[in-house]
Amino acid sequence: MRTFESVEELLDFAIGEEEAAANFYKHLAGKMERPWMRDVFEQFSKEEEGHRAKLLKVKSGELPSLPKEKVLDLKIGDYLVDAELNADMDYQQALILAMKKEKAAFRMYSDLASVAESAGVRDVLLSLSQEEAKHKLRFEVEYDDIILKEN
Repeated sequence: MRTFESVEELLDFAIGEEEAAANFYKHLAGKMERPWMRDVFEQFSKEEEGHRAKLLKVKSGELPSLPKEKVLDLKIGDYLVDAELNADMDYQQALILAMKKEKAAFRMYSDLASVAESAGVRDVLLSLSQEEAKHKLRFEVEYDDIILKEN
């Protein structure tokens, strides 16, 4: 794992990751032909922008109140082959890619929390890891409802 010299450096890294995630979902939304699919990915882009805003507040010294819930993991994404972003990907491939991205984001925040020295920052990072787990769960439920039930 990368070593961070300060909490500010750790937060800057996480903020950059959220910007990248928001852009990823916005880009993915633009590739979807069906309006409802486009809406799903646009919503996720906005949620990632919300994570970025939360991290910016933490960086400015403001610690938000955090939920203390654990999120169920269906582990569907753990058993799927990787998909890459391409112009003609179908909904199944897009869901697989999104699940993999959310799993990576969950791990990133969990790892960052494990090295955070400030209890407040650690709590925010753990909260964000749970939000990313919720995102993955939403994609897994969608995959289960749409893809697995068709097969």
